[in-house]
Amino acid sequence: MLEYSEFIAARRAQIMAEVEAACAVAGRNPYEVTVVAVSKTVDIPEVQAAVRAGWDCFAENRPQELVRKTKALPTVHFDMIGNLQTNKINQVLDRAQLIHSVSSFNLAAAINKRVLAQRDGLSMLAPDTSHTSAKHPQPVLLEVNVSGEQSKQGFSPRELCQVAQQVAALEGIDWRGLMTMAPANDPEAAKRTFEGLRELRDELQIQIGHELPVLSCGMSDDFKIAIAQGSTLIRLGRIVFDPKYAKGVTR
Repeated sequence: MLEYSEFIAARRAQIMAEVEAACAVAGRNPYEVTVVAVSKTVDIPEVQAAVRAGWDCFAENRPQELVRKTKALPTVHFDMIGNLQTNKINQVLDRAQLIHSVSSFNLAAAINKRVLAQRDGLSMLAPDTSHTSAKHPQPVLLEVNVSGEQSKQGFSPRELCQVAQQVAALEGIDWRGLMTMAPANDPEAAKRTFEGLRELRDELQIQIGHELPVLSCGMSDDFKIAIAQGSTLIRLGRIVFDPKYAKGVTR
């Protein structure tokens, strides 16, 4: 594990240097970009090694793994990035700092319903307590299938524009921005996808009348392209945890 810890620390230094360089090219401040270490392929000791190396935000794509790791590492920040079924919502609430993958209005409404039910339950148990005891809205991002690939989930841009006001009105969620994934191994398509997400966000902000500051896009193979197009949150997995992965650091 000592050797792995040394690898994790060295790789993190390389990644952060790449992020800073990409931000410099784009004329952006590196502090505008949050890097999430996607820990879905590793176990708790590897996450602990990553924490020691300086990573402070992780993400899981399966609710059961989110539960397991947050129980073992209660002080560590975890997000939820994978497909979320409505019958798994309760496992994710109070564990995920941010849900990146709200892919339909029905899912947004279901999360809203669960949050409000929890809040009402707390109020009934302790009606005279201060507001700090009440359930806060769940921070979420809406997943958008900008590229239109059939294999990907999410709102179409047109669909999201149609329901944006309804989403914004849900009291139990805190809609903070958008998430997308680009086609693999196609830099030009990735650029178009991330640019499209940014433009959609700008349009939605005008439509709903408040800011959506978070753009979650960019992964191990394309995070520099995403930074150039305005991403504020990049999700890195293999490049963080896999010693055999080097492409994202060198290109």
